[in-house]
Amino acid sequence: MARALIVERLSTNRLMTGLMAALGLTVLGLAGLVVGGELLVGGASSLAAAARISPLIIGITVVSFGTSAPELAVTVQAAYAGSPELAVGNVVGSNIANVLLILGAAALVTPLAVQSRIVKVDLPMVVAASLGLWLLSLDGGLT
Repeated sequence: MARALIVERLSTNRLMTGLMAALGLTVLGLAGLVVGGELLVGGASSLAAAARISPLIIGITVVSFGTSAPELAVTVQAAYAGSPELAVGNVVGSNIANVLLILGAAALVTPLAVQSRIVKVDLPMVVAASLGLWLLSLDGGLT
């Protein structure tokens, strides 16, 4: 009976140690992601400003690269590991989240002014590209 209790406590201690290690690594990873994103955006902004690039262009490109860097890392890793479906799913899911969640949240905070060109040209292009990707994926694979 005492042996079973000792084994149970050791097992519980190992489980808790594993959970704490996983939690610690998750927090460390998130902190690294934030710091890395700040360094990427800050460095790219400084470099672009030194090259006298328009602040609008800096904002658009640097923010897009900064927010896409984690997805790029996952996609490259998935493609390298031979999991193209994960790479495609990551790209599609990221774009859906960026368009619907971020744009939707911004629209909830304040009304968005939209130029007619966006509605007439850009929106149909996004819909066409999305439908094209969907059609290409109907056979169960994108290669």
